[in-house]
Amino acid sequence: MPSFDIASKVDLQTLDNAVNTVKKEISNRFDFKNSPVEINLDKKDFLVTFEVESDMKMKQVIDVLISRSMKQGIDANAFDFSKDAHQSGKVLKKEVPVTNGLKQDDAKKIVKIIKDSGLKVQAQIMDDIVRVTGKKIDDLQSVIAACKQANLSIPLQFTNMKS
Repeated sequence: MPSFDIASKVDLQTLDNAVNTVKKEISNRFDFKNSPVEINLDKKDFLVTFEVESDMKMKQVIDVLISRSMKQGIDANAFDFSKDAHQSGKVLKKEVPVTNGLKQDDAKKIVKIIKDSGLKVQAQIMDDIVRVTGKKIDDLQSVIAACKQANLSIPLQFTNMKS
C-alpha cells in the first residue's frame, strides 16, 4: 500500500551553515562594528542564543537569521521567537528554540485535518512523524495538498513516499 510520512525536522548541518553565515555577515556589517554580538548554536538542544547590546540590533540579527535560513532552505516557522529577550548586564540575551520533530498536539491537528478531508486514507502518529497510508497515490497527494493549505504554524516535510 502506498504511504508517506509527514515530519517537521530541520537538518542540523544546514542550520549550522545558516548560523555561521549570520555570524560572518554580522561581523562584516558597519553598524555592528565595536559592539558585542554573540550568536551560538546548541546542536544538542537545537537552540540558537543571541547576545547583543540593544533591542534594535536584536531585531536586525533576527532578520538576518531568518533571511539566511530561508536561503539555506529552512522554513522561517522553524524558529520559535515567542520568548522575550532579557537583560543580562550590559547585553540583551535571547534564546530561540528550533523546531525539530512534531509535537504531539501538532500531530493530532494534522491527523484531524486528514480525517476531515474525507479521503480514504489512514493516518497514525509514530513518535515525531505522522504516517499516512492509502490505496491510491492520488489520495496521498490530496492529503499533501490539504496539509499545505492548512496554514499550520510549523514547517512540514513530506518524506519516505512509497508506492
